Amino acid sequence: VQLQASGGGFVQAGGSLRLSCAASGSMISLYNVNWYRQTPTNERDFVAGITGGGDTNLADSVQGRFSISRDRAENSVYLQMNSLKTDDAGVYFCYARHVITRKEFWGRGTLVTVSS
Repeated sequence: VQLQASGGGFVQAGGSLRLSCAASGSMISLYNVNWYRQTPTNERDFVAGITGGGDTNLADSVQGRFSISRDRAENSVYLQMNSLKTDDAGVYFCYARHVITRKEFWGRGTLVTVSS
């Protein structure tokens, strides 16, 4: 599967963005899909995830502000980010792992900039 992340941009604190992770080459529902944010030290912190079965999980730091969803028709996973904080800024990556083979894939990142 190939993953294409998009939707990043510049937003003021308190604003919203929606990131998209579009899959091609395979059905995204065959994968557990996560969003990660790359920190200034180049670590990738878990932000949100959705399993192939549709179960969702959010990092504590984004509970109540972010949500993750999937659109089978668009073969995409979305990260809705509301009430953005400056700490949310960074490069966001989508990641997919096949539910059976456990093969892993990364998409290219999309940059989120949040101004105070």
